[in-house]
Amino acid sequence: MANDIVIAQTTRDDEEQAKALARGAVESKLAAGVHIDAPITAFYWWKGEVETAQEWRISYMTTTDRLPALEAWLHEKHPHDLPQWIALPGPGGSEAYLSWVVEETA
Repeated sequence: MANDIVIAQTTRDDEEQAKALARGAVESKLAAGVHIDAPITAFYWWKGEVETAQEWRISYMTTTDRLPALEAWLHEKHPHDLPQWIALPGPGGSEAYLSWVVEETA
């Protein structure tokens, strides 16, 4: 079951909008839970220039089955043309927690 769990991440440059993306995914049963990290400072290349921004990292706990729907939903809701979207496998963890993620995204 552990291989069915993923943590998918994106970022937003506005805390309230990050909260809206978190809440919407949970309400839609696309993620069992979401964490929003404290503001981080990002440095990245964009259109030939180095950019700097304050961002909130949003981590979605979901399943591999729900990941495509979550990604499609996020790209519809996220205002950036190219939002960060990374999915990390969850190969281990508490069986009770992993079962909860599967149950809450069903």
